[in-house]
Amino acid sequence: MFGVGIQRRQWRRAAAVTIAVATALGATACSSEKSGPGGPGKDDKPSGAASAPKALTEAQLTAASFTDGQGVGRYTASEYTLDGPLGDAYTADPAVCQPLVSLAGDVSGHDPAAQVQRKVDLPDEMLGITVDVTLRSYANGEAAEVMKALGTAGAECAGGFTEDRALASAKYLKVEPAEAPGFAAEADEAKAFRFTLLDVKGKLKLYEYLTVVRSGSTTLAFRGEITGTKDIGGIPQDIMTAQWTTFRSV
Repeated sequence: MFGVGIQRRQWRRAAAVTIAVATALGATACSSEKSGPGGPGKDDKPSGAASAPKALTEAQLTAASFTDGQGVGRYTASEYTLDGPLGDAYTADPAVCQPLVSLAGDVSGHDPAAQVQRKVDLPDEMLGITVDVTLRSYANGEAAEVMKALGTAGAECAGGFTEDRALASAKYLKVEPAEAPGFAAEADEAKAFRFTLLDVKGKLKLYEYLTVVRSGSTTLAFRGEITGTKDIGGIPQDIMTAQWTTFRSV
């Protein structure tokens, strides 16, 4: 099992996730039609960038994130140092599956205005669960586009795809829907996935989870994995709920 742990350290991913408190820039409709977030305003301004929620700054995302050393139930949050997720090193084949691999701006096609990353794990358990928590804010409605791309990837890549990183690659065998967090109804949208994949040697079957929640211009991404072949059953709800609560309180 220790060998699998070494592989996981070489396989870290960024998750995809940014958190934001968006201020709605709605306008009064000039007809009987209901105006949505990008609908026409009283001055007949076009939808899109003019009506998109403002992107949060890095300072705002930091205030909305876990702090270094913060207890999260039985887990502990920390800032990434030397072993941080190398999100821009992971790509997918076919390319439509990219959002399931990494949402880093350099490889996803949606460049965030700001991002903050945290790690939540059990520091004393070398083979325990690790959850990458990433808060990303986007300008000009890009956060909604990120979620749309995730949905497309989940549908078109259900039968599997290949993940490439540098000289290594791994085979995803299956992409399935997973349970959304309990607070999803409070957010604008949420998507959750369960991955079945092989290790880089193609011998061991592994399981990972990805949950991405959008609130306005921000996404909160949680990617969970464990060193070994155990299925963790999903991202721990207490981690996601604690991060959502912190985000909403800022």
